[in-house]
Amino acid sequence: VQEKDLHYIVMELIEGVTLKDFINQKGPLEIEEAVEIAVQIACGIEHAHRNKVIHRDIKPQNILISFDGIIKVTDFGIARAASSSTINVNATGSVHYISPEQARGGYTDEKSDIYSLGITLFEMLTGKLPYEGDNNVSIALQHIQGEMVSPRDLNPNITPSIESVVLKMIQKKSEWL
Repeated sequence: VQEKDLHYIVMELIEGVTLKDFINQKGPLEIEEAVEIAVQIACGIEHAHRNKVIHRDIKPQNILISFDGIIKVTDFGIARAASSSTINVNATGSVHYISPEQARGGYTDEKSDIYSLGITLFEMLTGKLPYEGDNNVSIALQHIQGEMVSPRDLNPNITPSIESVVLKMIQKKSEWL
């Protein structure tokens, strides 16, 4: 929206909770529920990508769940227009969900959002984050070169096919997309 020389974003009022609060309240989500939420998030991300916008900060704190179950992707504060020059000078986004290329301060594109959605799905399914550390640098380095625990090791109810999807989304080399 624009009024005179002032540009601003207006968001609808959403009565509900963040996905982070939802996970904290429930713990690991049922597989079907986590997948349904991830699909709705992916639809929101797809809409942004079709409009040449990379979110760059997908995380449960930026996902709202309305009381009637509608998922909304919010906080496009560090989003960037997708182009061949979408380079990060500084690593942006929340370190627990940051893609390896963001952690390196390199090129970000649609794959960066998919990676962050994969970390979010991992957390929905397990109730835990794949990487923890004493500081942001150690966590970022794990995204770049660390090995993560298998989601099924944390939640044996996760099917091999769902685990495969999660692992594909968060693989270090993202050329597959």
